[in-house]
Amino acid sequence: MPVNLQAPLATDLHPVAGVRIGTAMAGVRKANRRDLVVFTLDEGAVAAGVFTRNRFCAAPVQVCREHLQKNSGIRAIVINTGNANAGTGAEGLARARQTCDALARQLKIEPEQVLPFSTGVIMETLPVDRIVAGLPAALADLSPAHWLDAAQGIMTTDTLPKAASKQVIIGGKTVTVTGIAKGAGMIRPNMATMLGFIATDAVIEPSLMQVLVREAADQSFNRITIDGDTSTNDSFVLIATQRAGHARIMQLESPEGALLREAVFSVARALAQAIVRDGEGATKFITVRVDGGRTKEECRLAAYAIAHSPLVKTAFFASDPNLGRILAAVGYAGIDDLDQGLIDLFLDDVHVVVNGGRHAAYQEADGQRVMKQSEITIRVDLHRGPAHATVWTCDLSHDYVTINADYRS
Repeated sequence: MPVNLQAPLATDLHPVAGVRIGTAMAGVRKANRRDLVVFTLDEGAVAAGVFTRNRFCAAPVQVCREHLQKNSGIRAIVINTGNANAGTGAEGLARARQTCDALARQLKIEPEQVLPFSTGVIMETLPVDRIVAGLPAALADLSPAHWLDAAQGIMTTDTLPKAASKQVIIGGKTVTVTGIAKGAGMIRPNMATMLGFIATDAVIEPSLMQVLVREAADQSFNRITIDGDTSTNDSFVLIATQRAGHARIMQLESPEGALLREAVFSVARALAQAIVRDGEGATKFITVRVDGGRTKEECRLAAYAIAHSPLVKTAFFASDPNLGRILAAVGYAGIDDLDQGLIDLFLDDVHVVVNGGRHAAYQEADGQRVMKQSEITIRVDLHRGPAHATVWTCDLSHDYVTINADYRS
């Protein structure tokens, strides 16, 4: 069961002017489930994305990069679940492009104005004929209000759809930011992770979009891990339809830019944390914060070393306060001149380690009390500088092995 996560309500997801969404049951892998999603964008919308750094990236990732670089004005997005179209070579690329061609013909736009996305099983041929056959039904279903349907339509091993929405006032106008994401396993961000789509009707200088999507990824999807695996298909796209009616935002550092940035960050963080809460087999949501680093990067190294460690994660699943595993992870994180004699470790309100050794007042019963909670914070202070970083992760349970052992069944 997800950790303190509820399915979103359709009424809580604000439509974004200039965006329409349709879904269909194309039978990509399984019958009688939504597995095809189409977004259409009004002319004038701008899009930017960040994608997996896995060198064995999927065909749709390669095509998306090509289409965004051509700067032709993205007018549509097509997403299928059930098949990742990864590890499929030249034929996979041809099938991803065929999907773009088919949707472009129906919308009377250019193929380069379509971004394709796929998620599911790797190294199986994409059934592009089923996707193409399902496009008319998805287009007939187009509506500004279908964000929840889209969140359901992009799920794989997710147990709940993931969506979030926020509105802010900019220049006297209501600006909407709404997004969806999918992901529960093969989650170790290395740009973004999973599939994520956020749209806003804000009016923003197009050249700022790539900066904003990168910052949003770094504030959210690049701070989560479930199992340490970076997917072949990870993609995060930000869309601005320019329809809100306020003066164009020319700088993200301006008051208006700061409002938009924080709204996008807020939605992205909500989606990223929902992925962790719905991690495959997860029973606990764990915040790892590392303070006192010389640089943010070394804090991230230490935080991820803790969050990736199977020994740490299984101890949390068992509520076993075997907390020396956390210190060991910090020690191998790659901070070469780390002074272990300065380190403090806290488990929520419990001071476990001081100056690199067990705190005199620490009792294992106190550690176990915290570890039985469904939400836990690990805090490490390196005492070597002003930097800090936070990562969100979950425990590693028997169910994680079961889910992934049976994934293709």
